Amino acid sequence: MTALAHEMPPPDCDDDAEAPALPDLDQVLWQAWQAMELPEGYRAEIIEGAIEVSPTGRRTHAQAINRLRNALVRFLGAGTHASFQDTNMVHGRKVWIPDLIIAPEDLEPHEDEDGLGIQASAVALVAEVVSPGRRAQQRDRERRRREYARAGIPVYVIIDDHDGGGSVTVLSGPLPEKADYSDVHRVPYGTEVTIPEGPAKGFAINEDITGPQREG
Repeated sequence: MTALAHEMPPPDCDDDAEAPALPDLDQVLWQAWQAMELPEGYRAEIIEGAIEVSPTGRRTHAQAINRLRNALVRFLGAGTHASFQDTNMVHGRKVWIPDLIIAPEDLEPHEDEDGLGIQASAVALVAEVVSPGRRAQQRDRERRRREYARAGIPVYVIIDDHDGGGSVTVLSGPLPEKADYSDVHRVPYGTEVTIPEGPAKGFAINEDITGPQREG
């Protein structure tokens, strides 16, 4: 991202005059994000004070998240909540595009003030399938974890093909002031783990969704 240039005042400018206040960084990033036009197959998010552009997921990525969503559709049934994909999730002047969220079926009352996405406060669960590459893995395992905890997202699920033979981590009990979660359950592929709270409480993530444990 290119830094904004700050012009020096002209020579005859009164040195005692108060300089105009610069806009807050979050606002600058928000405006830049709104103005971005990306080629097909890319998405942009604001993560920990920076705009990040990344490609959409590969086939294996799409397959895992679709299995998860299909299972959640059956589990949630005709209740008040549903699973959504490729939805802007907004918290203040930050925006993320999780692989999957669980939120109220009727999203309209929970739109952000600019009508660009859903407020993070309405989201009960976020799930990410970790992408290949060191930077992508660090983003999903660490930076998103901190951001989602700061936003108070109740449950964060990480499906990680790149952690040894594959793992699922379910984080709950967000601690916004510490940017972390109090409860962390990590299991290898092939071991069932359940969602501890919210509309998907009791939902099991198992081998049907992740496939069997792979050779590390």
